[in-house]
Amino acid sequence: MFWVLFLLAAWAVAGLACLRLCLAAVRAAAVEPRAATGEHALTLYEAAFLSGGPRRVADLTLVSMARQRRLLLAHTGWATVVDPCGRDEMERSVIGAIGPGGQSRIAPVRTAAAAADAVRGLADRLVGAGLAVPDGGAGGVAAGVRRVRTAAVTVCALGLVSLAMPLPATEPRLLIALWFALPLVLTLGCLAITRMEIHPYARWASPAGQRLIGTLVRQADGSADDRTFLTSVAVRGVHAIGEPDLRAAFAHREKYTGGDGERRA
Repeated sequence: MFWVLFLLAAWAVAGLACLRLCLAAVRAAAVEPRAATGEHALTLYEAAFLSGGPRRVADLTLVSMARQRRLLLAHTGWATVVDPCGRDEMERSVIGAIGPGGQSRIAPVRTAAAAADAVRGLADRLVGAGLAVPDGGAGGVAAGVRRVRTAAVTVCALGLVSLAMPLPATEPRLLIALWFALPLVLTLGCLAITRMEIHPYARWASPAGQRLIGTLVRQADGSADDRTFLTSVAVRGVHAIGEPDLRAAFAHREKYTGGDGERRA
């Protein structure tokens, strides 16, 4: 009868995960009316945060400064300041993260800029407007979907373990499999309903925020001007653009020990 304990564990895992997903969906729907109370035209920084979080804001700022030739981004993974005067809080955060030497690895700059007060203030404003999910998406729909998927795999694993155990002849394996199929159906059904009703699952943006991102993308005219280029970076990230050197600058993974080795720009 040990399989009964596994079945109870499977129900507990599946039920808790589905409950948390439902609560996340309810919270996401609750912030929608606040965002609909007025018109809000997204800035590129706001679109970047809603699409990819704090790191996307840092990426957008770096790319924007590089396009204006006020920052050099080398394919070797280094950032070099050309113009030390930031034009807004985000740019000043990036310049401050690079440091007084005017040159730094891009990876630590991204991390420091993403954690700056300017990004936190931007996040608070978006949450207050009902456009962003509170607490960085940790309790959002996307996180809930991941938990339910994990629960489905756990139910399958517990079921297989139970079926692999020695069982009395009075306990048919088919019946045990059917019992484990019930919590599995619960998780799969919850995932199917969520996909039909809420998909795509955004980690940072509320449903109202997702609609504004869609509007911003549709308003882009598809030309090659800086505004359209930066909109693509904000919504899709640096790896969605067609400049190999720029993608290489952000994808560089060479280990950096922090010493005074050669710095190439």
